[in-house]
Amino acid sequence: MMKDFSIPDYYINRELSWIAFNERVLFEASNPDNPLLERLKFIAIASSNFDEFFMVRVAGLKDQVKAGFTKPDNKSGMTANEQLFAVWDRTHLVMERMYSILKHQITPELNKAGIRFLQANQLSEEQAVFVRAFFHHHLYPVLTPMAVDASHPFPMLLNKSLNLAVLLEDTEEESEGPLFAVVQVPSVLPRFLELPSLDGEDHFILLEDVIAEHMDSLFHGYNIVEVSPFRITRNADLTFDEDEADDLLEAIEQTLKKRKMGEPSCLAVSSSMSAYLQATLQDWLDLTDKEVYCLDGPLDPAFFFRFHALAGYDHLRFEPLDPQQPLDLAKQDEDLFAVIQKRDVLLHHPYESFEPVIRFVQQAANDPKVLAIKQTLYRVSGDSPIVNALLQAADNGKQVTVLLELKARFDEENNIVWAKKLENAGCHVIYGLAGLKTHSKITLVVRSEGDSLRRYVHLGTGNYNDKTAGVYTDMGMFTSREQVGADATHFFNHLSGYSHPPKWEEIATAPVGLREAFLDLIEGEIQNCLADKPAYITAKMNALTDKEIIEALYRASCAGVKINLIVRGICCLRPGIPGVSENIRVTSIVGRYLEHSRIYAFCNGGDPKVFLSSADWMTRNMIARVEILFPVVQRDLKERIMHVLATMLQDDAKANVLMPDGTYVRVQPKNLSPLNSQLFFWEEAVQSSQPCQSAPSLQQRFKPITAPLETVSPFS
Repeated sequence: MMKDFSIPDYYINRELSWIAFNERVLFEASNPDNPLLERLKFIAIASSNFDEFFMVRVAGLKDQVKAGFTKPDNKSGMTANEQLFAVWDRTHLVMERMYSILKHQITPELNKAGIRFLQANQLSEEQAVFVRAFFHHHLYPVLTPMAVDASHPFPMLLNKSLNLAVLLEDTEEESEGPLFAVVQVPSVLPRFLELPSLDGEDHFILLEDVIAEHMDSLFHGYNIVEVSPFRITRNADLTFDEDEADDLLEAIEQTLKKRKMGEPSCLAVSSSMSAYLQATLQDWLDLTDKEVYCLDGPLDPAFFFRFHALAGYDHLRFEPLDPQQPLDLAKQDEDLFAVIQKRDVLLHHPYESFEPVIRFVQQAANDPKVLAIKQTLYRVSGDSPIVNALLQAADNGKQVTVLLELKARFDEENNIVWAKKLENAGCHVIYGLAGLKTHSKITLVVRSEGDSLRRYVHLGTGNYNDKTAGVYTDMGMFTSREQVGADATHFFNHLSGYSHPPKWEEIATAPVGLREAFLDLIEGEIQNCLADKPAYITAKMNALTDKEIIEALYRASCAGVKINLIVRGICCLRPGIPGVSENIRVTSIVGRYLEHSRIYAFCNGGDPKVFLSSADWMTRNMIARVEILFPVVQRDLKERIMHVLATMLQDDAKANVLMPDGTYVRVQPKNLSPLNSQLFFWEEAVQSSQPCQSAPSLQQRFKPITAPLETVSPFS
């Protein structure tokens, strides 16, 4: 009898799992083992994460409730309304925790270090004079006080803008109650002002506190009864009909303007705001009490991203770890095409440099033998050397085709700018496919060599973004294998023209075939286990939400397959349920780098199959995105990847284990020198790039890990 795996108790709600991930980020903010400014940066990360969560996920749930949608989600069985209330309850607790960490743990340590944020009443006379001069000469001309009354409706305040609510009394005329006004804190100026301070100290004041202190300058003849900051987060998910859009570029440009004006999904106010003022804002914004967050500290602490780089405090930040020359590229200046002709090349970022990927495109752009370059771009940096190389290639007469995904959330404006530049340079730009996001990471270079053409391909798990490549863990692979080159050609032709999905030689793609490929691989492990052959699955991803894949993993667990999952963020699978998932272990690693690589390994009866992919095990990756799964077949590269997985499974410095009840428990160190897998990989990269130099620190700090292919997936 087939076991029923559709029972809601077997699943963790997606939204609640995401909140649990942000709690793991906040743990790093509270962790005294992290340098102080890094802890402050984790506060900024958690705050920024919450913004996106409310702009997209919470806003989406509100839309469902407003539309009368009552169907439960297909895993946890919760309706949109039930999810909303659960999310509100949990986020209030987590935000309270975030501000408690900031106020009671981090701020006192900052004060000890001489870094102080002052209130207006704490300023010295010299500082007060400085602030007054700054306000009148630099701030006052920019400010616009906005009255709210019968003739002045409540202003349409932009998404994520910081504002001051002001209650006033007219000193000359009687009124039925206090008057109301709004002053927006200008986003064109830095959020904080550096003050004159004593040697060895750095004092600051927030811009909103400067404005509040001088509010009487904006309302002559009125008494200032109360001034309090507030911030509105709005629905920022783009919705438009791609099929009806004659020009996708223009349609997205128009829709971006609406993002700033979406329906409110969250109101943040200062905990000192009066009940009257809070009720007034709620009434105007039509928000319930649960949608209002009273916060004891600066609203929008994401501004601490900028503060993190404060000069003179290197000792309060992580020691810089420079990316190393990749193991598979012995010489930094060697001809990449010559190397890739001989063997596949693996790159492990950020431990190994992203520079070879940039150089690959630059070399192709200037090589007279190169005829064409084709590349997908999802998120690129503001001054992208990759895109600049593509522009140079077009200028050199190469045929350049770029599939630039305009619908990459919150990167649309940046991608529109690059799209126009590429088109103006003569590149053939494809704006993705209707109804899908092109999330795959692939570059194809076609080169004339003698009487034939050779295709060089780069495939990766992360974006072609030189900035994020320094803080995201990702893997990429160069190859000139003919089967992969053929697949790459078919892939781009399929996206740019009219054709049904081709029969792939080596890769698998979404939205057609990828989920089926994963299900077949999982089924293969089930059959091997039932036949008493070696069987295991080890997979690393950012999120796991796809019900069909989760059910397949449950079946594998019931068959006895040992399954280790390394899932950074959302995980809807509930491990450790007797008779369902007792053979599944889920680990999450949150450290100084954002774990972003997607790796999938299957025992295959003792001859492991190893894959890298742009796709997580999420439903959207299976059906709503263009993704690529590609095999790693060269034995030494397979061994390297399996070693990475084995090392991460032994991390006892930054790892958390998911419990059956949906909570995460920090892995306890096994000895006095816990294994931080991220530092371990960097030190390995240092050793491999300097083979002639002794590097005892790696051996002293960490127990070396050997990872033969046959025994790489310990289940403990």
